[in-house]
Amino acid sequence: MKKYEVEQHVPSFLPEDKEWKLVWSDEFDGQDLDQSKWNFREYYWGRKSPTFTNEVFLDGESHLHIPLIYRDGVFKSAHLQTGGLTFDIPKDTDGFWPFGKRVEPKFMHKYGYYEIRCKLPKNNGWHAAFWLQAPGIGSHPDPVQCGIECDIMENYRQHTEGLLLCGIGYNGYGKETTWPGHFRVPYVETVDGWHTYAVDWSKEGYIYYFDGKEVARQMAPQVPVSDVEQYVLVSTECHGYHRAFGNTNASAGLAGDANVWAGEPVKELYDAKLPDEFVVDYVRVFDAV
Repeated sequence: MKKYEVEQHVPSFLPEDKEWKLVWSDEFDGQDLDQSKWNFREYYWGRKSPTFTNEVFLDGESHLHIPLIYRDGVFKSAHLQTGGLTFDIPKDTDGFWPFGKRVEPKFMHKYGYYEIRCKLPKNNGWHAAFWLQAPGIGSHPDPVQCGIECDIMENYRQHTEGLLLCGIGYNGYGKETTWPGHFRVPYVETVDGWHTYAVDWSKEGYIYYFDGKEVARQMAPQVPVSDVEQYVLVSTECHGYHRAFGNTNASAGLAGDANVWAGEPVKELYDAKLPDEFVVDYVRVFDAV
């Protein structure tokens, strides 16, 4: 890996086989989140989620903090994204069209090296992730033309199995959903607790890097490779609430009753030692030149 200097910030270390230029980033400078770059996810498949919030803060030292919040019997955490999933938006007309007005994306991009530097949550019961998504995933017979979910890092098995995950999924989330396999990578702590997670997405496929080391590849033609612009997500989620999606009684809420939720927080959340948080130093996107 070769060093890429970023003025007044920690440098990136990028694959040596290409030349790179920085095309988008958030270093989380200042006192407030730059909302010209980020949206907050509020809905889960068309329904207002009880566990998503916009409560994040910057610490004045160029770090974003996404805390685990417990208030009035509900666990909450934030899910940041530079775009939005079409299917999340609730219906807003009386006509036949099942989706609401599209959320204007803040940043969409195709190909490149996507990198985060972060400290992961310390408790089980919720998880953090860094990933790419397409607004219309599953809306075309060819996933190359409508996009692919690319999970660069998920830590929901860190505290139970000592593993982090990375990999792709495509063809939406119904009967045709396809997951060619997520790689399970042993979690290794660093001296200072900071980690970098990245993917090099090109026409050839996806190459994943954890702490500057290649850990996995998913390459064409064995897997489809998205050829459309996608958005970036820095997300957390408290476990249990969204199990309501598969509950018969709660399914009525998918039609518009935002107050119908059958899911409940998992026991591990009540055992969590607070405060806990997902801390992000930077998110950067580089293009090969």
